[in-house]
Amino acid sequence: METVSPFIEVLEEIKESGGDIYRLCFECGKCDVVCPWNEVRNFSIRRIIREASFGLTEIENEDIWRCTTCGNCPDKCPRGVRQIDLGVALRRLATNYDVMHAAARPARTARTSLDDEGNPLGESRSERADWAKDLPVRSFTDKTEVLFFGCCYLSYDPRMKKVAKATAEIFEKAGVDYGILGSKESCCGESIRKTGAEDTYKKLARENIKTFIDHGVKKIVVSSPHCYEAFKNEYAEFMVNFEVVHMARFLLDLIEEGRLTLGSSFERKATYHDPCYLGRHNGIYEEPREILDRIPGLTFREMAASRSNSFCCGGGGGRVWMETPKGERFSDLRLEQARAIDANLLVTACPYCIAMFEDSRLTLGLEDEIEIRDITEVMRDAIGT
Repeated sequence: METVSPFIEVLEEIKESGGDIYRLCFECGKCDVVCPWNEVRNFSIRRIIREASFGLTEIENEDIWRCTTCGNCPDKCPRGVRQIDLGVALRRLATNYDVMHAAARPARTARTSLDDEGNPLGESRSERADWAKDLPVRSFTDKTEVLFFGCCYLSYDPRMKKVAKATAEIFEKAGVDYGILGSKESCCGESIRKTGAEDTYKKLARENIKTFIDHGVKKIVVSSPHCYEAFKNEYAEFMVNFEVVHMARFLLDLIEEGRLTLGSSFERKATYHDPCYLGRHNGIYEEPREILDRIPGLTFREMAASRSNSFCCGGGGGRVWMETPKGERFSDLRLEQARAIDANLLVTACPYCIAMFEDSRLTLGLEDEIEIRDITEVMRDAIGT
């Protein structure tokens, strides 16, 4: 039997991220059972936890980069083991030592872009507000009620710019007093933090917090669940407390206040995908469904995996920047789940989910069978802007 020496640095990282809580694991294997990776290949988060708790993890191994931080395993763990915290701790160690498996190296490129331009997509900071050039979108001032924080994908990605524009059209229709910060804002930092780049995350967070305070921001409406997680939960460690509202909740409030009327018939067979960071991480399940239920003509059907048991798209934990081989993409399986209930419209409320599903729709040749839309786009069409 080979004798393996503990990796002292791993033990120190484990201690800093929660210490002995990982020794509570009694290897029931529930984390492996609920992990979406085991729908496409063999993978054991349980093995990583046990090895890491004794300092035996190989930090150059690709497996420490697989976790999408979907939240399913800590949600189901009977012993309260925080698997995500452990996985991020190992990635932080690998990042600090610059020991990154080839599959994870795109995260390094994203980190460089975040350090240089405040976004992970290699785009210029000066172009962050270009999506709004032809729209009556105003710059945020200390007298503006709502800051619309569209996130990096809504600012730069051609597909997601459509969501940003739909949002602006809805806000104008409802008379929302809103504005954007454009080039003054930076990425929320949530995803790069999950790849272990803690220093980059803290730099982005401090930049955003200073910008928000300097401009008198009190209420932030976000489209991305990852921005919601960062601003509402993670920025609290910096002793700030902004009012943060996800778009689905904000849009439902506009309907209930009578500021928007869903009058246009929308004859589609739709289903809804719960993003991990909106659902499991933050408990927001009903608001998007309530919006869809109110749309005239729309037939809503649930997929087999929904709400707290929703199936991950595969884009969390920084995986949205990493290549996943064909046959191992969670998004492919999710589209098949939507097809199984004869849905021709898959609605969600997360830019990462849309990016993953749009890619799968193309690679699976389903362009004519199913459409991918954000809840904001569906609502914009339903109110007839």
